[in-house]
Amino acid sequence: MTQAQTENAYSVDVLMQQARQLAANYRRATGKTLAGVSGELSTYDAIRLLHLAPAPNQIGYEAIGTEDSGDLCNDKIQIKGRTIFSDSKTTYRIGQLKMEQDWDSVVLVLLNDDYEPFEVYEIDRETLSENVIDKQSKKAKKGAMTVARFKKIATLAWSNEWESEES
Repeated sequence: MTQAQTENAYSVDVLMQQARQLAANYRRATGKTLAGVSGELSTYDAIRLLHLAPAPNQIGYEAIGTEDSGDLCNDKIQIKGRTIFSDSKTTYRIGQLKMEQDWDSVVLVLLNDDYEPFEVYEIDRETLSENVIDKQSKKAKKGAMTVARFKKIATLAWSNEWESEES
């Protein structure tokens, strides 16, 4: 294998596509999900699709908005992901929001059965704080929220349908 072939075989883009395929095939074969894959893919996809920069090992956020990130420019961004399976009747929840940490906005990446992104939502900290239902409940204190609630109060930042319209 040449140097160029080795680099291509192990490029992050190639590895992430392989991870998507592996996770989807594993779920189809076992009915189980591979822990952590959705989160890593969501972080990768948010950074790529929204033109963010990875945060340098910060606690509480995964990315920083760049000049190319539009409204997210210079924001410290907490990234959440959820895979939505078409055969599930589950009420999906997003992972715990780290309300005590230093961040400016949250991005939620929604993945389909093949672990491909289909929508990305964004909400700023102030709007999110104002819209947490029943702030006294244990779930609200932990930053728990359903995907449906998040989508209702957030802004659609990216959709795979937008790419289809551009083609």
